[in-house]
Amino acid sequence: MVETWDEIRRWRRARRDELIRTREALPQRERQGLQAQILAHLETRFSELRRELIGFYWPIRGEIGLHQLIRRLVEQGAEAALPAVVEKGGPLEFRAWRPGDRLERGFWNIPVPAERKVVRPTVLLVPLVGFDEEGYRLGYGGGYYDRTLAALTPRPRAIGVGFELGRLETIHPQPHDIPMDAIVTEAGVFESPARHAGKRSGSALAEWDEDPNSTGSFASPPCFMHELDPAWLGLEPDRPARPDAPEPGGDGGRADEADATSPDKGRDSR
Repeated sequence: MVETWDEIRRWRRARRDELIRTREALPQRERQGLQAQILAHLETRFSELRRELIGFYWPIRGEIGLHQLIRRLVEQGAEAALPAVVEKGGPLEFRAWRPGDRLERGFWNIPVPAERKVVRPTVLLVPLVGFDEEGYRLGYGGGYYDRTLAALTPRPRAIGVGFELGRLETIHPQPHDIPMDAIVTEAGVFESPARHAGKRSGSALAEWDEDPNSTGSFASPPCFMHELDPAWLGLEPDRPARPDAPEPGGDGGRADEADATSPDKGRDSR
């Protein structure tokens, strides 16, 4: 039975590793089919997104890729932003993004907009490693999204996005955990009972289950820049982001860990 915080942390780490391995092992065709269903649910059930300022994410480790959906929503009038880590253990900063904007290496080498135009999203599309029946999210353990939701006023609506394989009975939520307002998987849209019951509001001063540097249990820090479509770097369509860059996967596939650099080298100098 999981009771103490140390036991919960060990349990979460084990579940996180297991779910990420399962997600990364999905065959490409199956992944693409599931992703298409998830994007369709987002587009049809949340038609108001075209009027929102949407904070989304660059996919890593088999996460759902949202790029094409966001492009369509921007064309329909939405605004978009990508997160950037500017302080270890602090809330995320969201920078305005439009198709064609140049990106640069951010924390863990995850791409972020090069221009630091800070905005406040009205909706966050949040990546899920796992989630439970109450709507609580299992992420990578750094606590960045919980800190961000606790710090933002007014609080943006938080919609968790992930595969149904991540569903858990409970993540053993703690006072710092903030439930999603809704969760979207290939099975449909799940409104969060915990959020609507007002059970928790979260704390920005809590101990998270991993180091704030964490994006999961990497053998070495990842480099994701080579997954970019050249257009996302502001390059010409037929010009690669790097001479040896492979074709972008667009679905959050794993990067080549041989290209890994240290987190300090991959971090912004801000």
